[in-house]
Amino acid sequence: MTTIDPPLSLTIDRQLKATPEQVFDAWLNPEMLMRFMCPGPGMTTPSATTDAKVGGRFDLVMKNGNDELPHGGVYKEIDRPNRLVFSWESPFSAEGSTVTLDLRAKDGGTHLTLNHIRFVNAESRDNHQGGWTAILAKLDEALS
Repeated sequence: MTTIDPPLSLTIDRQLKATPEQVFDAWLNPEMLMRFMCPGPGMTTPSATTDAKVGGRFDLVMKNGNDELPHGGVYKEIDRPNRLVFSWESPFSAEGSTVTLDLRAKDGGTHLTLNHIRFVNAESRDNHQGGWTAILAKLDEALS
């Protein structure tokens, strides 16, 4: 797929109830990923694997009805509990698509900033904005 230059990006800020360590660790734990990586109503994530090291891969399958949507990526930076950076590979991804999670302790919980760069078009970016927003809400629930 081609990308737009300059690359489209999105940023989402969210306050979570859990500690930065709990939030960070959830992104590297396959069982937790299956609980919160559900970007839409009725979607599930029946499988997830992680190799939680720089250069290691994660892979998961999101399921919407009978449709299975494989997603994965490679961990580029792991700085527990402050920052996690990974490539984002899906049927809808642009080459070089990357997600950065920045976490900091705030108000007894965690302020998380998710930045996702490189989308094939504005529609894909907008769809990912909705998906990431739902995922972060489910993450907050899963950690409560």
